Amino acid sequence: MPAEVQLLYGRQPLRITLPEGCQPTLVEKPSMPIPEDPVALIEGALDRPVGAPGMEALASAAKTACILVCDITRPVPNGLFLRPLIERLLGAGVPRQGITVLVATGLHRPNEGDELAELIGDPWVLDQVSVVNHFARDDAGHVRVGTTPRGTVVRLDRRFVEADVRIATGLVEPHLMAGYSGGRKVIAPGIAHAETITTFHNHRFMSDPAATNCRLEGNPLHEELIAIVKMLGGALALNTVIDDRRRLAFVSFGEIIESHLLAVEFVRDYAEVRLPRRFRTVLTSAAGYPLDATYYQTIKGMVGPLDILEEGGDLIIASECSEGLGSPEFAEAQRRYIAGGMDAFLDAIAAKSHASIDEWQTQMQTRPQSRARITLYSTGLSEKERALTGVTLADSLETAISDSIARQGDPMIAVIPEGPYVIPFAPGHSRDAAAYPLLLK
Repeated sequence: MPAEVQLLYGRQPLRITLPEGCQPTLVEKPSMPIPEDPVALIEGALDRPVGAPGMEALASAAKTACILVCDITRPVPNGLFLRPLIERLLGAGVPRQGITVLVATGLHRPNEGDELAELIGDPWVLDQVSVVNHFARDDAGHVRVGTTPRGTVVRLDRRFVEADVRIATGLVEPHLMAGYSGGRKVIAPGIAHAETITTFHNHRFMSDPAATNCRLEGNPLHEELIAIVKMLGGALALNTVIDDRRRLAFVSFGEIIESHLLAVEFVRDYAEVRLPRRFRTVLTSAAGYPLDATYYQTIKGMVGPLDILEEGGDLIIASECSEGLGSPEFAEAQRRYIAGGMDAFLDAIAAKSHASIDEWQTQMQTRPQSRARITLYSTGLSEKERALTGVTLADSLETAISDSIARQGDPMIAVIPEGPYVIPFAPGHSRDAAAYPLLLK
């Protein structure tokens, strides 16, 4: 009987029947230990902060507190931890009207209405404290905190900079540019001004081979974010890790760099998967909703499996793209890329000190596209949007897989149901084990 596999896709898994003779290798995280009581796990982390005093000491004289949350593109379990965190602040004496939850949108669109309610995940939070969005292009809403050694002018959201207690929250997972998400990344680009974001997303940073998944040591983007945190004067962070079913598996709380390290050390044993060989056909996803809502985010799924993809192979990806391509700026970058070709596009952006908004994701698309044939299955893109992807479009995943096996002459196929949340490595890859300790000195 043909094998059947499931990929994360939109809000419902996508079932694919593999062709006869196909020999699949399923690339998944090992099972994570899942606590019976996730709230107890959160309370325990709040009781034992790393590298920082307890909340009572931190907030005893505070009049204001600002809590950062990731925007709707990340499946962060905000509904589990925001109330316990806010109750700790209230218990320490921070007045209710002084507490702000700030959605760290970066340069993404704001999250409002029903979407904001979904993001926060707890009506109590919306009733009790102010919940607002960050707007990266609002000049007056930012404070200049300095310039990094690499020359990035750092401007951050005033509401966070001026708060007596600053807390970033988020999800720690592989990230195609910064190594791992969470922690310091929720501050920048999360609440950074457009000038700051477009500087450390320029060609110079993005073309560095160390700016890649699961790498921290020597990663210029990661090092820039650490410099920004130190320039700010530090912050706290609550970091979470979830399994492939979106269940809470790990929480750390405390000083932002140290607490992020703990979460990275935990998740990398699950998210980094070693395989014995490379493949000529790789089938993957863009991780389902909310990440696969746009083609912009889909590119993360294309970059994730590069280490196991043979030169000249086929990368087949499923992404719903229910909201289309992404921002108008990203669509324009895609137009320039397709019109002029890869070399001309890269040459045009190479000398720019500030990237045009969202063109860095088009630059990231050149990584897999210079290595392999990319085929996309998506039910959410219009014909006009499909033309701007710059990749081959498939109406059937089954047909795309059969065609690839015939073209490549190899029945072996790697299947990555969770997409960019799992990063596979082929033999010879060196694990970046010492990333954070070097930076903590």
